[in-house]
Amino acid sequence: MFKDYVSLTKPGIIFGNLIAAASGFFLAAKGNIDWFLFLIVMIGTASIVAAGCIVNNCVDRDIDLKMSRTKDRAIAQGRIGVGSALILALVLGAIGFALLHIYTTTSAVLFGVIGILVYVGLYTLKYKRNSVYGTLVGSLSGACPPVMGYVAISNGFDTGAAILLLTFCFWQIPHSYAIAICRFDDYKSANIPVLPVKYGVQMARYHMYVYIVAFAISALLLVEQGFVGYIYALVISLMSIYWIYLVKVGYKVENEQVWGRKLFVFSILIITVFSVLISVDYVNHGQVDIAFLQHTSMAVS
Repeated sequence: MFKDYVSLTKPGIIFGNLIAAASGFFLAAKGNIDWFLFLIVMIGTASIVAAGCIVNNCVDRDIDLKMSRTKDRAIAQGRIGVGSALILALVLGAIGFALLHIYTTTSAVLFGVIGILVYVGLYTLKYKRNSVYGTLVGSLSGACPPVMGYVAISNGFDTGAAILLLTFCFWQIPHSYAIAICRFDDYKSANIPVLPVKYGVQMARYHMYVYIVAFAISALLLVEQGFVGYIYALVISLMSIYWIYLVKVGYKVENEQVWGRKLFVFSILIITVFSVLISVDYVNHGQVDIAFLQHTSMAVS
């Protein structure tokens, strides 16, 4: 039973969101890390994401039965009641928001609210079953955790936060389309109108090109704005080009689901590398200015 309750929170999704939240936190901190605050942000973010995932499980229990990947979920199979699950979601959500409110910033709480409202209210309840634009709407909720981590330090929605929001939104879309392609039969059986299912894989490829290019441009804005260094720029540029190449390869594959799986795996890889690099290849303007002044004073003397 305990394992079932844990599975409701979708640990894999929590883990991915925590990597994103941590990267935003480290980018804003620029090496000056308050580890207690970091722990609070991680626990708070994990609790809020878990609450959203539990509600998603409750709402989707009927379509979960139609998909081979989700048909054994605890609520869909009746091993856990909807009432018990919603109580757990409420408790986790309350803990998450309380921690962020007490120890972090208003901005972090705000993006936590935006994330869960978009994920539960707009994506899960409204657009997922009824519109091809569900993926676009859902991408906003997926982009909130890194911004939460960032504004927990910056205490304001600045250029860095805006770039993080855009980059994760743009990444989310080809990532989600890759999932839909490799799980094409499941989505079709459940009648979920994701783009690859409703308009075909070919159309999804065109959209992937656009969003991967948008991802690369927005990611490189972090370099142009002086947040990260050139190692980051080189790696992200090369990986983005390879991502586009993988999409192009899809025109010649015999098994589109296998190809979709490769795209999915690479999308996870590139966003993980992105998150690690913005955590460690940041540019500390204060250190740069001090070094410049020291060099100038030595040259004058």
